[in-house]
Amino acid sequence: MLAALAALFLVGAAEAPPPVAVNALLAETPAPSLDAYRLFVDAGGRKPNAGVVPYTLNTPLFSDYAEKQRFVFLPPGKSVRYAAEGAFDFPVGTALVKTFAYPADFRRPDENIRFLETRLLVRKKAGWMASAYVWNADQTKAVLKRAGTRLDVSFVDGQGQRREVDYAVPNQNQCKECHSVAKVLKPLGPKARNLNGDFAYADGRENQLARWRKLGLLTGAPEPAAAPRTAVWDDAREPLEARARAYLDANCGHCHNPKGMASNSGLNLNAEETRMSALGVGKRPVAAGRGSGGLEVSIAPGHPEQSILVHRMASNEPGVMMPELGRNLRHEEGLKLIRDYVANLKP
Repeated sequence: MLAALAALFLVGAAEAPPPVAVNALLAETPAPSLDAYRLFVDAGGRKPNAGVVPYTLNTPLFSDYAEKQRFVFLPPGKSVRYAAEGAFDFPVGTALVKTFAYPADFRRPDENIRFLETRLLVRKKAGWMASAYVWNADQTKAVLKRAGTRLDVSFVDGQGQRREVDYAVPNQNQCKECHSVAKVLKPLGPKARNLNGDFAYADGRENQLARWRKLGLLTGAPEPAAAPRTAVWDDAREPLEARARAYLDANCGHCHNPKGMASNSGLNLNAEETRMSALGVGKRPVAAGRGSGGLEVSIAPGHPEQSILVHRMASNEPGVMMPELGRNLRHEEGLKLIRDYVANLKP
C-alpha cells in the first residue's frame, strides 16, 4: 500500500509544471517568445503559473476598449516594501504582466476572447525593461515584437454596434515615453492607491493590499482602510470629482506630472496634485497651437465646451488628441465623465 501511494505521489510530482524561469527574466535580452519565461502553464497564456498573482487597478488606462489581464511575479522569498505614494519599488526579478484582449461581443465578455499582446515589464539588475509579445492567430504562442506592429481588430460593443480598431502594439521607445519617471523607465500602475480595492480571486473576493500582505508579497502595509485609495472611475456611487481625478490620473497623469514627459507644460493631472491652477483650472497653455482648438484655458469651470482638456480628449486627430499614444478611438464614457466634472466646477 505504501509503495502504491509513493508511486502516485511521484507521478503527481512529475506532472507538476516547472516553475517560472527566473533566469530568463534576469537575462540581459528578452526571450524571443513569451513561453520561455514559464509565467503560464498553458500554451495560450490563460493559466498563470505558481507565484504569478492576478491583480487589477481601481481605475485603469483606457486602451481602445481593450480588456486587460494583469499579473505580478516576485522571485521566491522576495517581497516589496509598502509605500503610500508612488509605484512600489519591486525587487530584481519582478515581472509585471499585462495581456490585452477583446471579446468578440462585449455583451458576452467571457466568450470568444482574442488575445492580442502580452506586455512584460521586468526588473533587471540594471533597471526595468519593457517587451511586447504578440499572439498568433491560433492563440497558442506569443512572439517578441521589438519594433511594435499594427493589428486589425473588430468587435461588437456593449450597445451592439460593430467597431473597428487599428490597434497599435508599441515599440520599446514608446513604452519608455509613457513609463518615464524622471526620464527613467518605471512601473506606473502598482501603487497602494490603485491596488486598494477588491479582486475576485478563485477563492473569493478580497482586498488586494490585504491579499498581497497575506501572500508575503508586501511588507509594512497598514490595514486597507488606512491606505490611500483611488476611486473607481465608472462607479456612480462614488463622488464625481474623485472619479474624474482618478480617470485623469490614470490616463494623463503618467505624463502630466512634475517628473513626467509633459512636466514642462505645467499641467499636472496626477492624483497627488492639489493646486487647482496646476490641475488646469483657468490655466493658459504654455505653447498655444492647433491643439488648443482656439480655446484659452485648459479647464474653464462650468464650461467644458471652452476647455482645452475636453477638446483634446474629444479629438482623434494626430497632434491634437490626448493622450497621444495608446488609443485610436475616443473614449465616450470617459469623455462624458470629464465633461460632467468640468461642468460642475464652480467659476
